[in-house]
Amino acid sequence: MRYLLIFTTLLFISNIAVSATIIKAGNLEYAGRKLDFYANADPVTGNKAFITSLELDKNGQGSISVDITAPTFVFSDFGIYHGMLILEPNQTLELKLPPRREKSFADEKNPYFEPVQFWFVTQNKSQLASQISDFTIRLNQLTNKYFDQLYFRQSRKIYDSILYYIDKELPANASDAFNFHKNFSLKMVEAEAFREKPDSYAELFSKVNPEYWLFPAYIGLMERTFNNLLSFEAKSVKGDEIRNAVNGSNTNYLLGLLKDKYKVTGENAQIILLKLLHDAWYSGDFSKKAIVTMVNSTVFVNSKNKTVQITSRNINEKITFLQPGNVAPVICLKDFSGKINCTDITAGKFKYIVFADVEMVVCQEHLKYLTSIQERFQKYLEIFIVLRKTDETEMKKFLDANKIPGIKMIDENGEFITKYKIKSFPQCFLLNEKHQVPLVSVKAPLNGFEQQFGTFLQHELFEKQRNQSR
Repeated sequence: MRYLLIFTTLLFISNIAVSATIIKAGNLEYAGRKLDFYANADPVTGNKAFITSLELDKNGQGSISVDITAPTFVFSDFGIYHGMLILEPNQTLELKLPPRREKSFADEKNPYFEPVQFWFVTQNKSQLASQISDFTIRLNQLTNKYFDQLYFRQSRKIYDSILYYIDKELPANASDAFNFHKNFSLKMVEAEAFREKPDSYAELFSKVNPEYWLFPAYIGLMERTFNNLLSFEAKSVKGDEIRNAVNGSNTNYLLGLLKDKYKVTGENAQIILLKLLHDAWYSGDFSKKAIVTMVNSTVFVNSKNKTVQITSRNINEKITFLQPGNVAPVICLKDFSGKINCTDITAGKFKYIVFADVEMVVCQEHLKYLTSIQERFQKYLEIFIVLRKTDETEMKKFLDANKIPGIKMIDENGEFITKYKIKSFPQCFLLNEKHQVPLVSVKAPLNGFEQQFGTFLQHELFEKQRNQSR
């Protein structure tokens, strides 16, 4: 709901009248299926905002209306696919769906599964969606054909030939949205092929209309150009100045760096700097406290651009989520009997929360070891097992047969798997009696949690005893 509000905000940042766009699809293979469409919530964090759902009836037919003010990038993950689409205001888009292919059991359990990416094609070949699909296919054909000459021999002649074919074969009177996507996609090829340094072409980011910030071509080239840039700059001749500027929360100095060296100014510099601060946090090269201060500075929070404000807020939530001292979201879910349990019900104990998928053998082995942990720390530790929804009978059979301890909770809709940003199973968290995070990087049962918690508990009990004796 929150991201839907974000998207709605983005729709009304201009004075352009809202226009209805209709999305249609027809494919009997997808009868009774639903395609959820999302937009990028911002260009930095990878967060997504729910837009709409296209439900197909028993005949595989479906239609939905979306109100937009400008060309809007959306995507849908279904089966093995990641389908991409740029919506145009006041258009009817009849999508051609690919042959239906669902994920295999191995795909479902593989945290590194990569979907098949494609651009949706519409029945009307003159529409933006079809033009981008045609362009992408042709660009991939040409770069694959001339791969050695382009990327190894770095032939400028070959690159110019690719430009010639693209311009000759694709529409001459294309929309601004198409031209932006084409130009940034081609620039990505050029920058990669000729190993261009970011400062040699970064100026083009200053000319980008903010309505294209959420397009994949923009995000992709921004990632290539500015990824971990502050860490790189901190190793340069003026590295000490840059390191001091970051650690001193000197936002103006960093905006000046973007202006003077990379020729990026205005609102575009603000969004790029947020990208730099996001990467700097995860690099471990700078003061995290200083980075949080800058992300929440008035430069971003009070920016005239709504996307800058949203990006600042999203980065702050991401980098401070489940950090030591923060209160973790309370998990309330049903157990196998239908009773609702919450992770804040026990007082005076630490809480070991284990997210698990019982269908995975590795999770089964980790869960079996919880018996040993329970026996050793029962006085100080409460175990909660948050189970990914699979076959309930099989889950219960495994848990009962192996006498797995702890409070079992079934995340039927994946609500808390999403909220806790679970990427793979098992994943574990430790909370104190106030539901606060005392430490990060909590180990799984078989990976050393027993030793980790034993050392941590010994220190906590010592500190508690010392404070009582004062």
